[in-house]
Amino acid sequence: MDRVIKKKRWSKKRILTILGIAALLALIGGSIYFTSGKTKLNAQTERIEIRDVIKGPFQETIPENGTVLPKTTIYLDALEGGRVEERYVEDGAILKKGQPILRLSNTNLELQLVTQQTNLYNLVTQMQISRNAAQQNTVGKLTQMADIQSSLKEAERVYNLDKRLYAEKAIGLQDFQSAENNYNYYKGKEQLQKQILQQDSISTQQQNIQAQQSTAGNQNALNIMKEKVGDLIVRAFVDGQLTSLNAEVGENITPGQRLGQIDVIGAFKVQVEPDQFHLSRIYTGLKGRFQLGDSTYQLVVKKVYTQVETTGRFKIDMDFVGKVPSDLRRGQTLQILLALSDERQAIMIPRGGFFQATGGNWIFKVSPDGTKADRVDIVLGNQNQDYFEVLSGLKPGDKVITSSYETYGNIQELILTK
Repeated sequence: MDRVIKKKRWSKKRILTILGIAALLALIGGSIYFTSGKTKLNAQTERIEIRDVIKGPFQETIPENGTVLPKTTIYLDALEGGRVEERYVEDGAILKKGQPILRLSNTNLELQLVTQQTNLYNLVTQMQISRNAAQQNTVGKLTQMADIQSSLKEAERVYNLDKRLYAEKAIGLQDFQSAENNYNYYKGKEQLQKQILQQDSISTQQQNIQAQQSTAGNQNALNIMKEKVGDLIVRAFVDGQLTSLNAEVGENITPGQRLGQIDVIGAFKVQVEPDQFHLSRIYTGLKGRFQLGDSTYQLVVKKVYTQVETTGRFKIDMDFVGKVPSDLRRGQTLQILLALSDERQAIMIPRGGFFQATGGNWIFKVSPDGTKADRVDIVLGNQNQDYFEVLSGLKPGDKVITSSYETYGNIQELILTK
């Protein structure tokens, strides 16, 4: 007797078909979900850095290396050329003002000095001869004046006598007129001789003045020549330390050649070389500071060298304000924080690796419950060595992820896990 065999409703083939369709639908649904919504990524909180957004005092600063240099440096340039004959001191020596450093020789200068001395001697000798001649001439004129005055006195006596005799009719008119004419002659001659003596005095005085001026001019020229010869010994202009001495015995030195420099001891400045990007924002009076040991020291910009070097940097000189470290040395490097703005209240986030990936245009902001972090747009302003200034997109109390975003790609949301 035949038996009716019931057909199985859930065959293996049918089950496999249904599972395949369900998997396909799930795949399609997942693809739609992940492509149409936010891209997410799990992130362990112990591997990221979460920091608070704060509000507080903010000052824009840039870190720069500063080099300690003497505040005053005197350059040694050869005033006269010559051959180096002797070095009295070596590089690094501590000098006193006027102390000799080098001795040069210059035959031409020495010959010029001898010639100038000879010229002055000859001039003085010639002046003495002229003065003696002028004195003899004056003596001759004075002798003539004495003779004239003596003759005038005698002529006046005869004239007065003959005048009285003529009035008494004791002598004739001719004798009286002869005595009168003789008297008037010597009287006029006396006046003429006085004028001659006056002119002689003026002429002698002018000659003396000219001689004195000529002597003074030649003496000045001789003094200058002596100074030039004296400059063959190079001396220290100030107290200080000799550095960079560049002259060897036997070397020929040209006028104006740089021989070295003297650093004034005890007064230092700090020279900084910021990037040319900051040139328009750095000016005299700008403040800076650095840490040395347990103390903080203040600096102020005193001079800005506006010429940009081939390295793309420019130089500024900074002076100490207040206390100065006692153990500074020439060439020492200091880590300077140069302030580009005054201190003000601002919203800030700590610096971190996120900036390299975002350029400061966005950041991951942690949700209040701490379970996720969403990407939000922000605008950053100035910065210093510790913080970025936030202009918009965040408020004090927010928490943000400041560590590197290198592996996040285009992720929109981070799921935070322990």
